[in-house]
Amino acid sequence: MMTIQGKGVSAGIGMGPLYFFRRAAAEAPCYTVQDAQAEWQRFKDAQAMAVEQLGDLAEKARAEAGDDAAFLFETHQMMAEDMDYEEAIEGVIREELLNAETAVSRACDQFVEMFASMDDSYMQARAADIRDVSRRILSILCGTVQGSIASDVPVLLAADDLAPSETIQLDKSKILGFITAGGSGSSHTAILARTMGIPAIVGVGDALRMEYEGRSVIVDGSTGAVFIDPDEDTTRRMTQRREEQVARQKMLETLKGQENVTRDGRSIRVYCNIGAPEDVDAVLANDGGGIGLFRSEFLYLNAETYPTEDEQFEAYKAVLTRMDGREVIIRTCDIGADKQIDYFDLPREENPAMGMRALRISLSRPDFFRTQLRALYRASAYGKLGIMFPMVTSVWEVREAKKLIERVKAELTQEGVPFSEHVQIGIMIETPAAAVMSDVLAREVDFFSCGTNDLTQYTLACDRQNNDLDRFYDPHHPAVLRLIRMVVENAHKNGIWVGVCGELGADLSMAETFLSIGVDELSVTPRAVLPLRRTIREANLIGKAQEILAALDRGTV
Repeated sequence: MMTIQGKGVSAGIGMGPLYFFRRAAAEAPCYTVQDAQAEWQRFKDAQAMAVEQLGDLAEKARAEAGDDAAFLFETHQMMAEDMDYEEAIEGVIREELLNAETAVSRACDQFVEMFASMDDSYMQARAADIRDVSRRILSILCGTVQGSIASDVPVLLAADDLAPSETIQLDKSKILGFITAGGSGSSHTAILARTMGIPAIVGVGDALRMEYEGRSVIVDGSTGAVFIDPDEDTTRRMTQRREEQVARQKMLETLKGQENVTRDGRSIRVYCNIGAPEDVDAVLANDGGGIGLFRSEFLYLNAETYPTEDEQFEAYKAVLTRMDGREVIIRTCDIGADKQIDYFDLPREENPAMGMRALRISLSRPDFFRTQLRALYRASAYGKLGIMFPMVTSVWEVREAKKLIERVKAELTQEGVPFSEHVQIGIMIETPAAAVMSDVLAREVDFFSCGTNDLTQYTLACDRQNNDLDRFYDPHHPAVLRLIRMVVENAHKNGIWVGVCGELGADLSMAETFLSIGVDELSVTPRAVLPLRRTIREANLIGKAQEILAALDRGTV
């Protein structure tokens, strides 16, 4: 038996023969052309076909893996039609009189080098996206087809890396798991694998060789271990773990309709995070109690220009109507940092995570903010709405936002447009400044929601997009947990509730800690609802809560 260690990015056990992914090589010939306009039209036709294919992939991804997965391909559609990308290709065709294949290859190399040289790890990861888009256009120009799995039995798929379009096009009935030499936990492929429920391991490097193809392999997506020609003991252990996982999922289904209450009577609300109206299906299927975070910025990310008031209203109304009276908290637009949109025309910043983003953009562009607030309040007539502002650092920011809300309400009243007078207003606690000022901020709003991803990043001065900082980026750090405890205490003193909507909320090892410090609500991905409910219902904090709080005081949690 041989063991190879990578990084597990999508949990689960996969067992079967190893198969290496084969791409259809799109050989790009290089030659001069006489008619530059005709060659440019060749490119435009291939581009249009690529955009159409990506649209079909987006719909397939939405049906199979949800809206977040579809967004990957919608982003690729925008990349394929990016003006700078087009201009680079057109320049090679018209100025150098070279063929479209050569022009696409050169533009690809130029943009890949540009993205790869950036300091931001999120932007570096976009190099793989531009390669994928360019490869698709080249395949169309060259008349080649995408790679597939030439196997009659399900396999563990190995590759140097897998682009999102390659992953979604594969026949999932033939995939037991996948292993890549490169990649990271934050890559689009890893995210897509988790969404689709496929065990995945990345970063095994060159340890996995073509000569191993066809051999029996087991992958553990939780630990990142790859076992080649596993012995009887390893096979027995992994088979047992897989059977336990299947049984666990069946057991979780029995928890639907049950309360989120510990054995000693402590209760907590379990809500869901979503990014689009279509995600409500997953919330309802997993028995989420409400929506604790609707990331409204996805409406902007999926558009070619600013969504209109009516477009936003219809999206918010759809979610509120589907949730049928259950609470829906919508975060105002959180653009900036790792979420950039060309039509926002934001200035290039050395440190975008610390720059113009989220509420700062909204307050700097009152007409833009007013449009979203009008849409939100119009939709409030159709359900139980809460609005929360991201990236708050000061009391004046909240007061200025509330002033604009009052102006919007006055406008709607004057226009005779119905809206609810019972919309709760809250803020994200994701900066140390907001946590430290939470006693004052609590007098201004109806609730807090702790965004632990950014709160950890800003508290520890640790870029959460930088994979090299994994060992330093610690959401369990006592400093982060002490800030959350301070926020809860200040909120409750002022009669408001507190939620946690970052990834830490779904960390089952943290459930007892959050219950002990008095968190009122946890908002997680829909798939995390039932495992979290089970953990809560099995907990008994009699005598234990004080131990947890004492450990937090000592800084040993």
